[in-house]
Amino acid sequence: MTAPGSDLRLRRYDEQDAAAVWRLHELAMEPTATDPDDIPGTEDLRDVEGAYLETGGEFLVGVLPGADAGVGTDTPTVGDGLLVAMGGVLPNQAGHEDERSVAGAAELHRMRVAPAYQREGYGRELLHALEKWAREAGFDPLLATTARTQPAAVEFYRQEGYEAVGESTEAGYRLVHFEKSLR
Repeated sequence: MTAPGSDLRLRRYDEQDAAAVWRLHELAMEPTATDPDDIPGTEDLRDVEGAYLETGGEFLVGVLPGADAGVGTDTPTVGDGLLVAMGGVLPNQAGHEDERSVAGAAELHRMRVAPAYQREGYGRELLHALEKWAREAGFDPLLATTARTQPAAVEFYRQEGYEAVGESTEAGYRLVHFEKSLR
């Protein structure tokens, strides 16, 4: 799946993407001064198939075909190009124990865009594809949580029609909780 006018190719996660997915997670956290290993719940990225695909969720990767496009960046490569974006959706009941429980909901997880490719619209393409998947799978609403240390993510969700519905603290991180109706 590719948005008109975009070179980004969104596809389902494949086990061969494992190392690149973790590397993209690390790269995306660097600008926020957040230790990627310190983020609660990131063991899901060590077992994407088990955590997402086998629990009724979805995990997409965004690839730019042609590895030469990333010359001069740390952006990881996969078999079909540069891994520039990733993100998943989990049925709310399959999420982490410390998360909100909302009947019928799904929750976005691990939305990441490589720093060298941010503000190109790739995160928006990924989000729209995940929203479409969740809607077609019958989930409503769609939840998202991000840390205050990621102000661009907080603003991104607001711009995409997500309503801030609360805040909490987990493992020392101030979190903002968002919700969006998919109807």
